[in-house]
Amino acid sequence: MRLSTKSRYAVTSLLDLVMHSEHGPVSLGDISQRQGISLSYLEQLFAKMRRNKLVTSTRGPGGGYNLGDVPENVCIADIIAAVDEEMRVTNKDVLEGATNFEPCLTEQLWEELSEQIQDYLTTISLADMMENEEVQSLSRDHDLRQIAENL
Repeated sequence: MRLSTKSRYAVTSLLDLVMHSEHGPVSLGDISQRQGISLSYLEQLFAKMRRNKLVTSTRGPGGGYNLGDVPENVCIADIIAAVDEEMRVTNKDVLEGATNFEPCLTEQLWEELSEQIQDYLTTISLADMMENEEVQSLSRDHDLRQIAENL
């Protein structure tokens, strides 16, 4: 299975956002610094997530982004769907519809695996991720690094 950079960065940045939103909107600049994701890339991702109502934006001083719903209601599959094409496990060397396309003998296996992955990712919410001890530890490490860099 191939998970795109867009999907990985979108999930990472939204998780960072909810873990740092206790004091109001979170700026993309702060997420960029903590996660090492370019600001221009985050702007593109957040534009897509805003269109899909995963985040809301606040302009002006102290502005930034907030999650569009409570973390319990935002599943990982929703985030991936907002920024990326359909996530699929595939064995196709050419796209369906191409003149030389022929279905693979194992195509049904890959389709079923894609459905299983999709179903799994719909069961994991941002709230679930926030409760993960490793995620909490990594978030604290990123915060400490950012504080040290600003000294």
